[in-house]
Amino acid sequence: MEVTQVLLNAQAIDGTIRKHAEESLKQFQEQDLPLFLLSLSRELANEERPVESRKLAGLILKNALDAKEQHRKLDLVQRWLALETSVKTQIKMCLLQTLSSPVSDARSTTSQVIAKVAGIELPQKQWQELIGSLLSNIHQLPAHVKQATLETLGYLCEEVSPDVMDQDQVNKILTAVVQGMNASEGNNDVRLAATRALYNALGFAQANFSNDMERDYIMRVVCEATLSSEVKIRQAAFECLVSISSTYYEKLAPYMQDIFTITAKAVREDQEPVALQAIEFWSSICDEEIDILEDYVGDFSGDSDIPCFYFIKQALPALVPMLLETLLKQEEDQEQEDGAWNIAMAGGTCLGLVARTVGDDIVPLVMPFIEENITKPDWRQREAATYAFGSILEGPSANKLTPIVNVALTFMLSALTKDPNNHVKDTTAWTLGRIFEFLHGSTMDTPIITPANCQQIITVLLQSMKDVPNVAEKACGALYFLAQGYEDFGPSSPLAPFFQEIVQALLTVTHRADAGESRLRTAAYEALNEVVRCSSEETASMVLQLVPVIMIELHKTLEGQKVASDEIERQSELQGLLCGCLQVIIQKLGSSEPTKYVFMQYADQIMGLFLRVFACRSATVHEEAMLAIGALAYTTGPDFAKYMPEFYKYLEMGLQNFEEYQICAVTVGVVGDICRAIEDKVLPYCDGIMTQLLKDLSSNQLHRSVKPPIFSCFGDIALAIGDNFEKYLMYAMPMIQSAAEMSVLTAGADDEMTEYTNSLRNGILEAYSGIFQGFKNSPKTQLLISYAPHILQFLDSIYMGKDMDEVVMKTAIGVLGDLADTLGSNAGSLIQQSQSCRDFLNECLSSEDNLIKESAEWAKSAISRAISV
Repeated sequence: MEVTQVLLNAQAIDGTIRKHAEESLKQFQEQDLPLFLLSLSRELANEERPVESRKLAGLILKNALDAKEQHRKLDLVQRWLALETSVKTQIKMCLLQTLSSPVSDARSTTSQVIAKVAGIELPQKQWQELIGSLLSNIHQLPAHVKQATLETLGYLCEEVSPDVMDQDQVNKILTAVVQGMNASEGNNDVRLAATRALYNALGFAQANFSNDMERDYIMRVVCEATLSSEVKIRQAAFECLVSISSTYYEKLAPYMQDIFTITAKAVREDQEPVALQAIEFWSSICDEEIDILEDYVGDFSGDSDIPCFYFIKQALPALVPMLLETLLKQEEDQEQEDGAWNIAMAGGTCLGLVARTVGDDIVPLVMPFIEENITKPDWRQREAATYAFGSILEGPSANKLTPIVNVALTFMLSALTKDPNNHVKDTTAWTLGRIFEFLHGSTMDTPIITPANCQQIITVLLQSMKDVPNVAEKACGALYFLAQGYEDFGPSSPLAPFFQEIVQALLTVTHRADAGESRLRTAAYEALNEVVRCSSEETASMVLQLVPVIMIELHKTLEGQKVASDEIERQSELQGLLCGCLQVIIQKLGSSEPTKYVFMQYADQIMGLFLRVFACRSATVHEEAMLAIGALAYTTGPDFAKYMPEFYKYLEMGLQNFEEYQICAVTVGVVGDICRAIEDKVLPYCDGIMTQLLKDLSSNQLHRSVKPPIFSCFGDIALAIGDNFEKYLMYAMPMIQSAAEMSVLTAGADDEMTEYTNSLRNGILEAYSGIFQGFKNSPKTQLLISYAPHILQFLDSIYMGKDMDEVVMKTAIGVLGDLADTLGSNAGSLIQQSQSCRDFLNECLSSEDNLIKESAEWAKSAISRAISV
């Protein structure tokens, strides 16, 4: 097979030729993997071949070593490791040889492939000589080879984890990289590759940053690189500073004065990509200090290992004016495009983070800027003043802000309808939303929304919803937070008199011809949902009237059957919004008996609509319709059983959806809702459901976040069907036990892992709790006795691990009670023998948390009953 020609054909414009070539490559890979990889690496290394075929050869080689999906990646790694050593050696020789190719595309592709191979082999203690051979005589090499070598080192640091390399190798890499960054390096391509490589190598430099001399040297070189004549090097150097600010925050004090000078110069004078990174440095410092200070507040002893250096507080007098200047650098069309990011937006975002870091101290520094610019004839000044105000509303205390907001509110409402400029109106509506989000609600001492101004606020927002899409979208957002603030307001909400008018206005927005722009339709439905969710009893009858209205809308999306392909996505998005709206309405009406009773007349029709939405077979709709069905099950209770024969196949489909794991997770939750609603009427469907759940658990393709809810679901099923769960015990219990053992092993790796471990433990405990409660008072309880020692051992290990959160603590002490309650004297003796069970119980009994305390008191009485038998 002539590889070069096939690789060129695979890029042909003619679809038939291209398809044929892709097929041939696929066949070659499946029939003879060693020769396939070898041919590609030879193609990549061959200077006589065209650059197009070499580049694609490298790309295919890279994709044969790595994949996004975890299970596929593991498979590719195993295949590479299983190749004969001689084949791998030849491939690696070709790769290293290509690093000195005069063709830059070939070098660049090879750098990535070498890093992928290293990512597989170094953790296996193979290819140990790689780093040595890359670094040997790096400073004698021609510039283009030096650049490729540094690029390879950068990719390599991205691929492997720090524990794979010993400190000696790390030192050598850092030395080469930092020398490559040095101002004395004459070649800019080399300096750029070195600066980008340092960015990836920073995670390896813990020891070096702990050594004053080495750290000073690295910091000096990075700061010098921010002054390079080449814009890409300056940008990469600031990216390094941003990374250092979060990785080595506690080491920054000696350098902050210099860094301020450098960043301020870049923000004021440099090109946008560089200025954005310079602002990002300060945003990153804010993130660090916000995290540290949150730990302080949560625990006065100072939970954080790192002290707060208050860099932001010290820099405030100079930092705030610098950020305020950036707000005046808006772009003419920034509202029109989604995801636009420029200096003004970055500066405002950073200002918001500064406000959250220092609180009240920022207010006097920003107010003069606002007062000076808010009425200026130039729109840029008015918009910047409004943006500055909106940015500092989260962080400072309500006492500090309320008097200012009271003055500003009237002005803002007037600007929202009267300002001639769209940018200003957009930012004004956003700022109103922020005022309602942070300074309005039942927890505030002095309300900013009063009977005197409520009517005007609503009139202005509804008026503003008729404005251009980007302004109308922000007005919907403001209404969302306005409604949310009245959530716990008691039986009568100040919004009640305007309810009908608000709902009508929002429905009108959803029908606008331009509602597809600026997320407007979505924002209108989100606001409508919040208005319904936070409404009070007196408007319940109007919420009921909304049911047929939304049903008709959903029905319309199902009628026009033949939809053009570009319309399909829009149609399914609309169905998702309508199902989401019905879900909120169902939950609202289901929460009180009188409205629930009236609502039931619609249940059959609504379920019929949801089933038709499923029949459209579009994944996104699936999720919202599935959530809405969960709400319907909860509201209709035992009556839901009549829908099961038709609904079951979609339930099964959702449980089988590995690829879109969110849908699988939502469906698992709905199984729980259905079990609670129809109880033992779920029995005929349990074989299918349990089979699928067990399959999900044993699949290595399913995202790990779905596993905890599956265990909870076992508990829901057992509670619903009682001792009929007997036939599943032999399959479910070993799964639960092995997950329990797993959760003991994975504990404490890092914050994210601890959080996952706790959610897994909670799922496991909910499974045990449901099973034990389900078997209570059944003659079959003796079937559970053999599992008790393992459960107690699990509780013991959680207690000894000392890293459980409140949720797990409450569930765990509940399981101890369930064990005693269901097994009686059979568990009593076991519990009596366990010292840690008694310690755990006593700790929970003296907990500050009432829910934990109640659970513990119940467990205590269940245990004493079990012991006294």
